[in-house]
Amino acid sequence: MKIHHLRNATFVVESGDTFILIDPMLSGKSELPPFARFRHKPADNPTVALPENASQILDKVTHCLITHSQTFGLKALQHTDHLDAAGETFLGKNSIPVVCRTQDAAYLRKLGLTVETTLSYWQPEQLLGGNITAVPAKHGHGFVHYLMANGAGFHLQLPDEPSIYISGDTVFTKDVERALTELKPDIAVVAAGSASLDVGGPILMPLEEIITFARVAPNKVIANHLEALNHCPTTRTQLRQAFETNGLSSKTFVPNDGETLVFEVS
Repeated sequence: MKIHHLRNATFVVESGDTFILIDPMLSGKSELPPFARFRHKPADNPTVALPENASQILDKVTHCLITHSQTFGLKALQHTDHLDAAGETFLGKNSIPVVCRTQDAAYLRKLGLTVETTLSYWQPEQLLGGNITAVPAKHGHGFVHYLMANGAGFHLQLPDEPSIYISGDTVFTKDVERALTELKPDIAVVAAGSASLDVGGPILMPLEEIITFARVAPNKVIANHLEALNHCPTTRTQLRQAFETNGLSSKTFVPNDGETLVFEVS
């Protein structure tokens, strides 16, 4: 299995002839507005461009997983850092089959996307000769998560490949812990930007919860959702240093944009 990290939460899982795109934010640099204006520097998003190798990887995409997309079914509240207009165009133009939560299916179909597989929490479904399970994701601590697009993480097991759990946008919860301890993924991907808005608490795991996630994970951990959005203050350097301080460097990866990681079945 190859993991091609593109930017933020957008990456591609390669397995044989299958290329699975996760959460496509494909806009050019600074084409989206700031996600916070007071708590963080109000820079336009994404704050960096896609890497130079993005096009050649995207040209091979065969499927797409979307962890979350909308709040209350309103286009104005779409989470564009996981599905933006450029991502919609890419998926629609190429008729890419989409996998999502059951709650997001009608909304995504209205956007013209080809939703082929819908998931309910903790109910495995067959996919690409293997199976996929949706894990509840809680997008924030305190009242703020009620205003967010609470989505899903995905545990994916493809034939003859390491299993992978993608946390989605979530804080550390009993469901996340259950996914790590019961499903025992070979690879666990954590959204690690420590994002927050202008009001309310963290909407992603703060640093101490990222460390807990990495400790509880039974095998390898990949941290993404870093250094691409104005409301995500945690940097790759800070995270690598925290992993080293806590004795977690040997099991953790913090890929740069455009980097490819290779994993074998253990």
